[in-house]
Amino acid sequence: MSVDRVLPTPEARELLELVRELAVKEVAPRAAAGEAAERFPRDLFLLLGASGLLGLPYPEEHGGAGQPYEVYLQVVEELAAAWLAVGLGVSVHTLSCFPVAAYGSREQREALLPAMAGGDLLGAYCLSEPQSGSDAAALSTRAVADGDGYVVDGVKAWTTHGGVADYYTLMARTSPEGARGVSCFHVPAGLDGLSYGTPERKMGMRSSPTAQVRFDGVRLPADALIGSPGEGFRIALAALDGGRLGIAACAVGVAQAAFDVASAYARERRQFGSRIADFQGLGFMLADMATSIAAARALYLDAARLRDAGRPYGTRAAMAKLLATDMCMRVTTDAVQVLGGYGYVEDFPVERHMREAKVLQIVEGTNQIQRLVIARSIVRE
Repeated sequence: MSVDRVLPTPEARELLELVRELAVKEVAPRAAAGEAAERFPRDLFLLLGASGLLGLPYPEEHGGAGQPYEVYLQVVEELAAAWLAVGLGVSVHTLSCFPVAAYGSREQREALLPAMAGGDLLGAYCLSEPQSGSDAAALSTRAVADGDGYVVDGVKAWTTHGGVADYYTLMARTSPEGARGVSCFHVPAGLDGLSYGTPERKMGMRSSPTAQVRFDGVRLPADALIGSPGEGFRIALAALDGGRLGIAACAVGVAQAAFDVASAYARERRQFGSRIADFQGLGFMLADMATSIAAARALYLDAARLRDAGRPYGTRAAMAKLLATDMCMRVTTDAVQVLGGYGYVEDFPVERHMREAKVLQIVEGTNQIQRLVIARSIVRE
């Protein structure tokens, strides 16, 4: 993927060069086979962690790289272009670190963040439930105070890395007070009573396990609570604002990858004595694809810069997620069309990109929810 990027520091430019090298040499060559075999590339996440890429936006004193979100998201885009399961996995892991980094006590940050942000551990984020998706405040998983800790019972659904993660960032109900009754917990894998469902059989992203996480009398110590009791829903919403930018970056990466294949094919494929790229119908299609990718990239970077400046960015994040993922679905569909019959078979990766694009319109809040968030902000203003 050859994108002319404007980066804030020489260090950031060197980082992107490292990521591109890893993406080309280590990630992209394994994507097709990994998806076909539905095999989770855990070793790649260990490699990314060893390269300092699993804690990019978190402080250096806690094992992170201290990079601005503007840089971190472009890393996610590069990885997603090579293999969405890896790029999205990095986004989910970063999301799972956020509550400890932003709301944890000093003791929690010192004890947990070095292994999380340093890449020794891989995280998952448990918010959605079988009957509580878009209406996240309606979750029913309970964490009941018991002695000097909590006992957790319930089921979480649609958990990326479910069953393979080393820890789970859990939102559970500690009181019946609606959104004000939700609290956040850090749950290490391997505890008694913690089990996992069979991974979902999905349209795309088959190498990345998505499974239920089941809590049956799981005992947590008091210091598993992140933030204050009842603060979990606010933590979840703050985490999702950043997570939506991760999904937007993933969408731009997948769309860019599909466009690169389609444009190269259109320049080489000849029909009626000419390159098909020279036909106006296809040339205009490629122009629209390139323009919409650039627009989506500019929007997610604009939201990231607001975040880096400490300014409100939630509405802009919703806009970026909405625009980028709808764009990705359209661009990948058009890429299949450019390749014609070859686009529909597995000889070229665009059919995989098209299947992968659909999930991006759903995860981290459906695009209908993004429109609701944006509309409400307009009404408030």
